[in-house]
Formats: sequence, structure tokens, C-alpha cells
Amino acid sequence: MEKTIKKFWPIFVVPTLAAFLVGFLWPFLQGLYLSFCKFITIDKADWNGLKNYIFALTETNFQHSFWFTALFTIVSTICINIAAFAIALALTRNFKGTNTFRSIFFMPNLIGGIVLGYIWNILLNCVLSLLGKPLLSLYAPYGFIGLVILMCWQQIGYMMIIYIAGLQSIPNDYLEAASIDGASNWKVLWKIKIPNVMPSITICLFLSLTNGFKLFDQNLALTGGDPNHQTEMLALNIYETFYGRSGAAWKGYGQAKAVLFCILVIAISLIQLRATRSKEVQQ
Repeated sequence: MEKTIKKFWPIFVVPTLAAFLVGFLWPFLQGLYLSFCKFITIDKADWNGLKNYIFALTETNFQHSFWFTALFTIVSTICINIAAFAIALALTRNFKGTNTFRSIFFMPNLIGGIVLGYIWNILLNCVLSLLGKPLLSLYAPYGFIGLVILMCWQQIGYMMIIYIAGLQSIPNDYLEAASIDGASNWKVLWKIKIPNVMPSITICLFLSLTNGFKLFDQNLALTGGDPNHQTEMLALNIYETFYGRSGAAWKGYGQAKAVLFCILVIAISLIQLRATRSKEVQQ
């Protein structure tokens, strides 16, 4: 049986490889070419050189979207992972109802981003109205805070599950040895739990960073980039450039922004993975 599988394994790889080539690699290469063109349709593309990239890199709204997205990603990543790890620590202790609490914290992750955006738009605007404060669409700092709250509410439960799996995989021998040596809970946390849960931290940081930079539907539903593009993140800025304006030039600008966005996310993800994997310990 094993010899048969080894002999025919290339056949089993073909469907996945074909899906990758057709669904990802070819569209990416085609999009890369179009980022240097003016075009309305793929068949009618005129070479435009580096003008699209020069426009994208010098456009004020795109620059603001980058810094806004970077700040949002940093704040949301820190908040999500600290809260998720703290909840995971609490829910790995032996007390009744832990499974119920895990389900409750995880449930927001099952709701679509657009739906969450509109729900939190209504809730936050009602609260701000009662407090006599400007609405999310009228005051950028409130829009930023609203996006962070929404992101945390959706993502904490998912990251919590990953941290729980990491904490439960720590060998009991380590914890028993620390208990015999009289180590405090604080030392156990920093010297045993965190080092041994680094693979989970790597995964959660990767997901938090990429989800933060790629955020689109929640941004569209919650603030729509208002006021005056001040809460517009990168994905929404690219969408508005490509679909919100007519003309061959704008399609090229949007495509160039999309390529830059893709390169940025890949680079940040690789740097983060390299940095956190170097701190993982072998059990």
C-alpha cells in the first residue's frame, strides 16, 4: 500500500497545484502586470510604466490610510493577544462552566464582519448620542476606538482557543517541578508557561497582524472611512480607488496600491514569523 501511494503521489498533488496556479498565481501575475497599465478591462490595457506606483506612493489619502492602518494594527494586536491570553489562563483552571464561557467568548467570531460592523455602528452611535458626543462618522478618534473595540470583540475568542490549546500542551512535569521548587505563580507564568506557549503566540500574532492590515468589511460598515477619509484603512482605500472612481487611470492606481499592499502584508508577516519563531522552545 505504501509503495502504491509513493508511486502515485504526484497525481494527488495535481488538483491542489492546479487550484493554486489558476486561483492564485496566474491572477497575481496578471494583477502585477496591470499595475503598470491604464485599463478598463483586462483585454484593453495600455502600458503606463511606474506612474501608477508614483501616484500611489505620493497620494495623501493612501499615506494617511497606511499610518492609520499601522496604528490600528499595533493597538488591536496588543489588546487582542493580552486579553485572549489572560482569558485563556483563567479558563484553563479547574472550575465549573469553563466550556460554557469558552463558547460564549468564541461566538462573536462566527458573525460576519459586515453584520458586526453595522451592529456596532448602531450600538456605539446610540451610546455616543446619549453621552452628547459626536457620532463615529463625525469624529475620527471615536471611529478609531470603535474599530479597535469591534476587532477585539470579534477576535479575542478565536485567539483564546489557540492559547488554551497551547497552555494545555505544556507538560505537567514542568508545572509540578516548579511547584515543588516553590516558584510563585508569576515566575511560573514567565519562566514556564509563556516560553512553552510561544508557538501559539506566533500563530496568534500572525493572525492578528494580518487581520488588522487586511481589515475591510468592518471598516466599510462601521465608519466607511468618514469623516473625510480619516478612518479609511488600506483595503478600503484601495477599494474606493478602484471601484469608487471611473476612468482607466484610476483602475491602474488601484491595482498598483493593491500590489504594494500585498507586498507590505507579506513582508510584515515574514518578519513577525521569523522574530517569534526564534523564541520558541523545544519540548
